[in-house]
Amino acid sequence: MEFVLGFLIATAVGLTGVGAGSITAPVLILFFGLSPAAAVGTALTFAAVIKLAVLPIYVRRRQVEYRILTLLCCGGMPGVLIGVYGLSALDTKAHHRGIFLLIGLTIMTVSLGTLYRSIRNRMTVGSADHSRWLPPLAAVIGAEVGFSSAGAGALGAVALLNLTKLTPAQVVGTDMVFGLVLSILGGGLHFFAGHYDAAITTKLITGGVVGAILGAMLSSVVPHRPLRVVLSIWLATLGAQLCWKAVF
Repeated sequence: MEFVLGFLIATAVGLTGVGAGSITAPVLILFFGLSPAAAVGTALTFAAVIKLAVLPIYVRRRQVEYRILTLLCCGGMPGVLIGVYGLSALDTKAHHRGIFLLIGLTIMTVSLGTLYRSIRNRMTVGSADHSRWLPPLAAVIGAEVGFSSAGAGALGAVALLNLTKLTPAQVVGTDMVFGLVLSILGGGLHFFAGHYDAAITTKLITGGVVGAILGAMLSSVVPHRPLRVVLSIWLATLGAQLCWKAVF
């Protein structure tokens, strides 16, 4: 089951750009019974590996703008530290409802934002360079990624579209590498803290590497918009389920 799940999630990420962490963490919590910290750590480790697998494709296509990537990482990396240690501090039975609620709300917000962008179908280039605002915004995104594993893909893309003059292709590539950096850092911190499930992680990665490469190869021929809409609705539903679990 985990092999198939990893393959399907990674294929969807390669096709649509929807974050691996956003999909994986709620599924692990709701259907596999993992704790929030273990689910987030497992999701980030999985995300790091599948994004690393497709990194050469984006680099070869020259879709990565390294100056903008550096600005994102300057804010995002400290933000991840805050998010990881915040989740570690709250990962107790006394706070599990609050953690479910925060993760659920984060995933709902990110997925609804992705749905809004998909429906509007606007991937326009920014008219001015406001990249100086990227580090503080990336810090917030990094904190969300460290705490919930969600946000790097959707929120990073929104920031790049509105604050830089990058082309849509550069937005996708730069945002993917930014998400990779956050996933490696956050996943590594969770890993050394023991926040992961080794058996599930291995199976997810085994199926995910194949799916990520397949999705990246098909991304130029498969329409992105319908897939984004369906996945965003599904993610919003998962987020709502986590909120329901927290309240009831």
